[in-house]
Amino acid sequence: MRRVGIVGGGQLARMLALAGRRLGIRCDVLDPAENPCAAPVARHLRGSFEDTQALDHLVADCGVATFDFENVAVAPLQHLAQRMPVRPSPRVLAIAQDRLEEKRFIRGLGIPVAEFHTVDSLQDLRAAAVQLRLPCLIKTRRFGYDGKGQWKLTQLDDCERVWSELEGTPAIAEAWVPYRREVSLIVVRDAQANHRLYPLTENHHVDGILGYSLAPAPTSCEMQAEAESLAFRLVDALDYVGVLAIELFEMDGHLMINEIAPRVHNSGHWTIEGAHCSQFENHLRAVTDLPLGDAAARGYSVMLNVIGEWPECEGLLACAGVNVHDYEKTPRPGRKIGHLTVCADSVEELHGRAQALLRAAGRGELWAGLQPRIAAMVG
Repeated sequence: MRRVGIVGGGQLARMLALAGRRLGIRCDVLDPAENPCAAPVARHLRGSFEDTQALDHLVADCGVATFDFENVAVAPLQHLAQRMPVRPSPRVLAIAQDRLEEKRFIRGLGIPVAEFHTVDSLQDLRAAAVQLRLPCLIKTRRFGYDGKGQWKLTQLDDCERVWSELEGTPAIAEAWVPYRREVSLIVVRDAQANHRLYPLTENHHVDGILGYSLAPAPTSCEMQAEAESLAFRLVDALDYVGVLAIELFEMDGHLMINEIAPRVHNSGHWTIEGAHCSQFENHLRAVTDLPLGDAAARGYSVMLNVIGEWPECEGLLACAGVNVHDYEKTPRPGRKIGHLTVCADSVEELHGRAQALLRAAGRGELWAGLQPRIAAMVG
């Protein structure tokens, strides 16, 4: 039996462990929480991510290590890499967890990114605001996710307030991008440089958190090919092994990279039911040197995040084609505690099922934005 050690025990590790069972792969997780959501489906070792003894214990019976989120110190993973493959590599993590290094790396490949400036002082912040023009975005270089650690700067007088709230944290200023929509691409690559690419996914955020994803995104063959070309350049330059998520802006008929995530990703959750081989299974296949699976979509899918608290269960289960994923996390405002996916064989069928799902989930306000996007899939 293959065993994989996962640094982190959140919902992504949970879904990796569930996917591993289908392949006969056992996943062990390291997490400092008493009862992380991966614990019911994986062997849980409680310990700090920086504790090298705990890391050694985690992988004692494993053949490879991976991680389920970026906010892990690089040095402990480098320690692990002396014993076994760590996939993706600590080098990749070092680039992806620092927004400044990430932007520099991507731009160095000749791939478009928003104009950016380093912010290490109030003077830097003021200068960036003038050079980039307002509005612009201020982001912490590390540890930001789901809209956290970000500020939209709309006037110069706000520089002092934003700098005060940063509390000296290293940051980056980015030019405001007048994008048409946000899309993402999930790519998987193995150690022999074989690739699989999922179709582009269209994403809609609410208060900085992903609200829903629509897959495949209504788009042209040319745009899918452009996204795939960018993905190949990235993963090959990184000598990447595993699943990489690439978040993109569409503007003026072309794509610009916003961020990358060196792991399985929220915008790829639809692949569990909506693709022949899910992103979770393909990640495990890649890191354990198994043949990669088919990343083609089975039909059409909408994935809806459950945020804060669960809606009434009976109404959800009455929806045709619904798939419920409960992470068994304690509800609280702004927290992702599960997701729902509806799949369909036709756009017309997806239209009805998605509308019913939003109503049952108490998210009917999202239908006005989702309905025309589903209609656009016909073209």
